[in-house]
Amino acid sequence: MRDFTKQGRSMAVGENGMICTSHPAASIAGLDMLRSGGNAVDASLAAIAVLAVVEPHMTGIGGDCFALFSMGGAAPIALDGSGRAPGAAKAEWYVDRDIREIPPTSAHAVTIPGAISAWCTLNRNHGSKPLAEILAPAIRLAEEGMRVTPRVAWDWGRQTEKLSVDPATRAAYLPGGRAPEVGDRFRNRALAETLRCISREGAAGFYTGKVAQALTAKLREAGGLHQEEDFTRHRSDYVQPVETSYRGYQVYECPPPGQGLAALMILRVIETLALGDSRHSEADRIHLLAEATKAAYRARDSYFCDPTQGDMPVARFLSDAFTSRIRDRIDPGKASLPEDWDLTEHKDTVYVCAVDRDLNAVSLINSLFAPFGSGIFEPTTGVVLHNRGSGFRTDPRHPCVIAPHKRPLHTIIPGLLFRDGKPIMPFGVMGGHYQATGHAHFLSHVLDDGLDIQAASDAPRSFAFDGKLSLEKTISQAAFDELARRGHAVGWSDFPIGGAQAIWIDHQRGIMLGASDHRKDGMALAL
Repeated sequence: MRDFTKQGRSMAVGENGMICTSHPAASIAGLDMLRSGGNAVDASLAAIAVLAVVEPHMTGIGGDCFALFSMGGAAPIALDGSGRAPGAAKAEWYVDRDIREIPPTSAHAVTIPGAISAWCTLNRNHGSKPLAEILAPAIRLAEEGMRVTPRVAWDWGRQTEKLSVDPATRAAYLPGGRAPEVGDRFRNRALAETLRCISREGAAGFYTGKVAQALTAKLREAGGLHQEEDFTRHRSDYVQPVETSYRGYQVYECPPPGQGLAALMILRVIETLALGDSRHSEADRIHLLAEATKAAYRARDSYFCDPTQGDMPVARFLSDAFTSRIRDRIDPGKASLPEDWDLTEHKDTVYVCAVDRDLNAVSLINSLFAPFGSGIFEPTTGVVLHNRGSGFRTDPRHPCVIAPHKRPLHTIIPGLLFRDGKPIMPFGVMGGHYQATGHAHFLSHVLDDGLDIQAASDAPRSFAFDGKLSLEKTISQAAFDELARRGHAVGWSDFPIGGAQAIWIDHQRGIMLGASDHRKDGMALAL
């Protein structure tokens, strides 16, 4: 039980359904879908579509999507809704032009957006409501306008330089020459029309016809190698989840090219280090998590790739031998050498989880990659295009080298926790690269420390990345000083680190408990 004399949030409590998102309008849309008899898939899709309107810097139909879900308590199912590079995107083309990395605001960073294919696949195979009903709340908000909430306004205002480059983007997202402020109304009527087209035609309304033609023309005008055929051929894929055990629970993640495998690697290491041991100080725990993170991310950055176009030795990375090798190299009193990330940092993502009365449990994540993606906006469709392709390399020797119809490394990862063959918790932690660390840290708080899921979400965060150890300002000065003494390049984070949502299913009591991160505008709502 939390201390009600201190700032914080209570968990939501329900028994017939739960939805957790980062924005009130999305949570309401999901709850309305559950209330009207829809299942968890319907609720998640309604919520994620609304988020594509009300958090346009974080997500959109010009981005990608991953889902991890269990229907009626059955084994987890994973859906890879990420996009592929154009068929003409060969490494030699970039090498011949001395392009050593993919510029994040270029058309070359835009892989074919996969979100709509994923949404339509989920709706067709697992939903219970027609797509037109699911998309109706998002269409209404795009048409009539949404009121900008505080966190959205704060994030939006930090992107004025990027939004000013392209005239179409500037006109749409800096109305009157400035970013919208808290309470301002923002409309995207072209997006409303595109969503209507999708509601009538399904995925074909996005990947064929006038929408695909307009997006292809915009990308080619910006120097891209895209063809309409690249849109037409796109499909989402069902894939086998990766898993590991932690404290008697089974933790499931989507496989590469996502970084869920890195989250499992971190969990395996911190379990052997007994991260939750009460004898560990605040600085000890941050240090051990940082060292496990650096080791897992070194492997991620060197080996993770699209498994259909490269070797992905998942079993080796989750083996006892590999875990022991990482653990044995961690010095509890000294930081290891920092790792450097030489590509674009990606932070902007939305995550939704939902559970319905039949215990269908959905963990769903959608992203534009960087804030407002590539910054490329197609005005007749209302679509901002993501820049996930900036995660590719142009070095032909690297596993993540760009290639025709290849998927890049992804940071967005939904999580799902099971015990005794039953789903216990869909969960996710937004925040770009932080997500793998965030999954491990969040689960440790719940399963090691016994925190409820809202307290686990609210707890202070740290992140070792790109040669620095960033700490939220709720961490003590004493821990900061001790971590610096151990050799970490420590700094206070200027941003809240990540954002979480989770739903705990208490099968014995027949209830659901929901959490939504205080670092965002959202909420958990229940029936």
